[in-house]
Amino acid sequence: RARTMAALALGPLRLLRGRGLCRGASLRLRGSPRPSPSQAPRPRPLSLQPTSRLRGPRSLRSPLLPLLPRAPASSPPAPRRPRSSSASPPPLGLSGLTAISAIDGRYGRLTEELRPVFSELGLIRTRVQVEVTWLLKLSKMESVPEVPPLSAAAIEDLHDIYREFSLADGERVKEIERVTKHDVKAVEYFLKERVQHSEELRAIAEFLHFACTSEDINNLAYALMLREARDQVILPWMDTLIGDMRAMAHGYASIPMLCRTHGQPATPSTMGKEVANFVYRLGVQRKQFGEVGIRGKFAGAVGNYNAHLSAYPDVDWRAVAREFVGEDLGLVWNPYVTQIESHDFVAELFDALGRFNTVLIDFNRDMWGYISLGYFRQRAVEGEIGSSTMPHKVNPIDFENSEGNLGIANAIFGHFATKLPVSRYQRDLSDSTVMRSIGVGAAHSLIAYKATCAGMKKLDVNADLMAKELDDHWEVLAEPVQTVMRRYGVEEPYEKLKDLTRGKGIDADRMQEFISTLEIPEAEKERLSKLTPLTYLGNAAEQARDV
Repeated sequence: RARTMAALALGPLRLLRGRGLCRGASLRLRGSPRPSPSQAPRPRPLSLQPTSRLRGPRSLRSPLLPLLPRAPASSPPAPRRPRSSSASPPPLGLSGLTAISAIDGRYGRLTEELRPVFSELGLIRTRVQVEVTWLLKLSKMESVPEVPPLSAAAIEDLHDIYREFSLADGERVKEIERVTKHDVKAVEYFLKERVQHSEELRAIAEFLHFACTSEDINNLAYALMLREARDQVILPWMDTLIGDMRAMAHGYASIPMLCRTHGQPATPSTMGKEVANFVYRLGVQRKQFGEVGIRGKFAGAVGNYNAHLSAYPDVDWRAVAREFVGEDLGLVWNPYVTQIESHDFVAELFDALGRFNTVLIDFNRDMWGYISLGYFRQRAVEGEIGSSTMPHKVNPIDFENSEGNLGIANAIFGHFATKLPVSRYQRDLSDSTVMRSIGVGAAHSLIAYKATCAGMKKLDVNADLMAKELDDHWEVLAEPVQTVMRRYGVEEPYEKLKDLTRGKGIDADRMQEFISTLEIPEAEKERLSKLTPLTYLGNAAEQARDV
């Protein structure tokens, strides 16, 4: 007790000492023995404990807390003690700087078109659309008299719920979900709230989500999201990309270039024809992607319409589901299902998108290579920097960016293709978290398409360099010469040209000399003599213009 009272009395002294006004030795109680030098306590080291632990109302601070000596003004600042693992940093609001994923952060401006579709808000809105459309379907069925035909005003009110679905509406659904711990049930309760203003709709509110399992709503919502993303965002950007590439093929249709097989000089083509190859390949994959049927189910808990038939045993619910999925929602009805739609079409859809992406990776790498060879010059953009140490650099960053994003997208699509069609028995929940990520691969693909388009717009073909390179490789004419020799029965034409050209430098004069010795018609000799690497192009230009 005496020590406690003394400590309380020394409070003002501690305050002075804490402000640097009192720098005496350690404090001791009056009457206590003075320690001998050998027993004297060593100076307390500077505490690294954050001072925030001492904060709080002064009346609640213990007067017996150890005093922290003040560091001399000339001393360097002491290192901070690492934050306790139990301490959490203040929460950060979501922005381009705080987003974990680059598709919402660094590349957020490139994925804006997909946010209304694949975001949580987009999923909730589409769930609302399915629930509302199902209630409207019931109101049109004479076999369900408990849901009478609705007035035009009531129908419009229901449509407006999802057509005008707002961020505040989404937040209300999430607020309900925090209580229900069930996302689809929260949508049902939200809708029941929204129809309370109408006596007509309030009377049939219990037919919202009638006979449905959550997956009846979810699978159709995701199907509608995929259709919207494909038709309204991805396909238009595919068409833009292919269109820009087609213009490039047409513009460079007649510009000769030395081809490379196995990385070695090969038969010439034109730059336009080589780009045209990709135009055609991408067009094939784009068509297949656009033709994948977007399927949906609406058959209850395990696919047998159990709940439907328990309430209305005389209704042909399979026919109703076929109409609802196929006509009311515009999807392809899947008649044989468990609790979930099998997701086979999702795998098929993303496999097709992945093939398109793989062809585009091939294009990006070729463009990268042509830039490296000097076939293309890149226009420098004012203010851009290619290297932090090499000021001259103008890097093919758009094609590299595209390639990287396409790789991420295809990795995700590969998981979709192998995971989603597999479900234990009639359903397990492992597909749920995967389906929530369907927008990620699409977003990386979209970023890539835009990057490739940007890269193509920065290119200028270097026709002079390409022509000079061709003139340095007259050995590429060995192919047409030996082919003509075969026509006219010259023995061992391939072997003779091989001896002349393989691994050897050859110029125009040497090739002309060889042609003059051939035992073939003079007209053919004259025609071969006029041939040069710049003109030995076959029908490359024609193919490029036809694509």
